[in-house]
Amino acid sequence: MKVIKNALQMQKIALKHIKNGDEIGLIPTMGALHDGHVSLIVKSEKNDDITIVSIFVNPTQFGPNEDYLKYPRTVQKDLEICRKNHVNYVFMPSVNDMFPVDYKTFVEVKALQDILCGKFRINHFRGVATVVTKLFNISCADRGYFGMKDFQQLKIIEKMIRDLNFRTKIVPCPIVREKSGLAISSRNSYLSVEEKKASLNISRILREASESFRDKNLNFVRKNAINKLKRIRGSRVDYAEVVNFIDLSPADKDTKKAVFAVAVWIGKTRLIDNVIMTK
Repeated sequence: MKVIKNALQMQKIALKHIKNGDEIGLIPTMGALHDGHVSLIVKSEKNDDITIVSIFVNPTQFGPNEDYLKYPRTVQKDLEICRKNHVNYVFMPSVNDMFPVDYKTFVEVKALQDILCGKFRINHFRGVATVVTKLFNISCADRGYFGMKDFQQLKIIEKMIRDLNFRTKIVPCPIVREKSGLAISSRNSYLSVEEKKASLNISRILREASESFRDKNLNFVRKNAINKLKRIRGSRVDYAEVVNFIDLSPADKDTKKAVFAVAVWIGKTRLIDNVIMTK
């Protein structure tokens, strides 16, 4: 495993592999790696000749009052996880390498970036789309691996890929959960013992909503779930929306496949989760 810290060097290495006929898989991360990230690495190992994991805490996707400075940074642990899972390259650029002082270019996916999390995190998805564009360009990736916990992010990246004719194929990967049902996230480390216990209710409520989706009125399913989420101790609900699986448009009575996506604060920690619902 090699650690590369310069974007131009990473791109030259990737182009050499492409010239040799290798297929490249990219797992974009902000570090603080966990079993969810490992599941993406494992998929790339199966599909690709070369696996690249990028570790970059992207400042352009954080708002002024968000947790950029305190976002968990566990570099040595991350490198050991990558080494253990046979990653070929870890790309760890500096902020100045990715976004120099005079940087002026951003990628936006209109409409999709303004709903759900986008309502509460202004310019977040602009930052995500921009950094992913750069990472795809630098890594020359044949495949990019994204977890479905960040379902809106996944759909935005898929749309960006289609609209801008990227060669990279997106590989959606299932949510990885703890045995308790809690969706694994780097931000779970912020939770106190009591807050983590309270957060377990989120996945339970989503599961119950999914089970009632086939035979209950859609508005009832959503409102019932919101009421339950609000009753979680220390919670604050940013949103709880049922959207079409394909394009994130609002689901209706004729929707056959939907996603119930939520963002819930437990204390000072914002957690997102979702469940796929089918009729």
